[in-house]
Amino acid sequence: MSFPRASGVLLHPTSFPSRYGIGDLGQAAYAFVDFLAKSGQKLWQILPLGPTGYEHSPYIMNFSTFAGNPLMIDLDQLAAEGLLEEEELTPLTDVDPEKVDFDRVIAHKTQFLKQAHDRFLAGRSPEQQSQFAQFCEEQASWLDDFVLFMALLEAHDGKSWNFWDPAIARRQPEALQAQREALKPQIQYHQFVQFKFFEQWQKLRRYANDKNIQIVGDISIYVCHNSSDVWADPELFKLDPNTFEPAFIAGVPPDYFSETGQLWGNPVYNWEKAENTNFAWWIKRFQVTLQYVDIVRVDHFRGFEAYWQVPASEETAMNGEWIEAPGEKFFTALGEALGTLPIMAEDLGIITPEVEALRDRFDFPGMRILMFAFGDDPNNAYLPHNYTRNTVVYPGTHDNDTAIGWWQQASDSERQFVARYSGYASPEAIEDINWLLIRTALASVADLAVIPLQDLLDLDGRSRMNDPSRNDGNWRWRYRSSALLTNALSDRLRSLTQLYSR
Repeated sequence: MSFPRASGVLLHPTSFPSRYGIGDLGQAAYAFVDFLAKSGQKLWQILPLGPTGYEHSPYIMNFSTFAGNPLMIDLDQLAAEGLLEEEELTPLTDVDPEKVDFDRVIAHKTQFLKQAHDRFLAGRSPEQQSQFAQFCEEQASWLDDFVLFMALLEAHDGKSWNFWDPAIARRQPEALQAQREALKPQIQYHQFVQFKFFEQWQKLRRYANDKNIQIVGDISIYVCHNSSDVWADPELFKLDPNTFEPAFIAGVPPDYFSETGQLWGNPVYNWEKAENTNFAWWIKRFQVTLQYVDIVRVDHFRGFEAYWQVPASEETAMNGEWIEAPGEKFFTALGEALGTLPIMAEDLGIITPEVEALRDRFDFPGMRILMFAFGDDPNNAYLPHNYTRNTVVYPGTHDNDTAIGWWQQASDSERQFVARYSGYASPEAIEDINWLLIRTALASVADLAVIPLQDLLDLDGRSRMNDPSRNDGNWRWRYRSSALLTNALSDRLRSLTQLYSR
């Protein structure tokens, strides 16, 4: 579907300021929504919301594609409900206010979440009991597997599910029932935190929607091997039938981001099995995601036309092959199930005419990145004069450097091209490269423009969210204070937004 002309801001909730070392769904989230509304923005784009594991990538290391991340739960709201005491809530001190220390955050917040759960069990009202039961019933299609998986994962000290007792790994009904009974307290805890995450997120989403702001969510095409998704439906993935290890793993061949390609490690799909079920798992995935968000950005869209499959024994992504995927059949089935498809296609990387045809067949807007535009070729598809209207333009995404960080490392030819393209006598005449790219995005013919908050805040490469060429240290950036979202900044952004009819 095509979208009305609009603009918005890219920011993941973990990047909010808070007292507890990680962004949450509390006061700073509402202050950010207020800033969006005051600035004339109509979109808030986020990354996947699921609970993360090692290195905390919401795309690669995610325990569920359906669940929410308990670390985002606002403890102050739990205190307001009487599930925690205000005086108990100690802030996480001696941490970098601009970076999440996940190890410390997990230990600090989990103790309070468990206290809240204990009090919920001891003192919940009939109304709360009814709401909790309703949530568990409505979300049972994914929640039951997820909460059991998390309880089992903890019972096995984080060991991958394919190394559990074979009866549990192979999901023999008697073994699973025995574990449900043995791990009942842990299962109830995970049900509780999902209930509270969902409750708090829905409240925040309603607040945004009431201010005419739509939330753009993100579906990562792949899921983590050590997840409830793969454990619950192993036949949907290309696994070794004996060890349940991935037989083939996902990635992309060498590209702009990496000379050896990117090897993500996620198992690839057995699309034939998915097609035999009329894509039931995939349809459920989109249905649940649309309970959280208004628009879905489909990450690595090209994987629905053909995907890069690498034998699991390889150390880089170079020795893989392209395998065709049933994208047209899938999106047709999805449209029959959902009606309209509020989808954006992340069509970056090696894009073929077949991928473009799939995108255009369903009228999905593709993405354009201004940082990719200035290679001294006027036919470059990322230059604004080459856009179509059904497009989403970004200065850069969460995978790029900030605009200032990019400019500091840009080649002389790139800098010269930016100056020539933008009407400056020289690169030195450009004072605020981030605001030049923001203006260029907003002024373009693209129906949608999304700006990373880092660029609005004039931040350099130290505030980059993710560097795909490295595996460690990503996904940690936060901004210091809601006070940075000033009236002057809001006025500046609103003025440009109105000037370019967004």
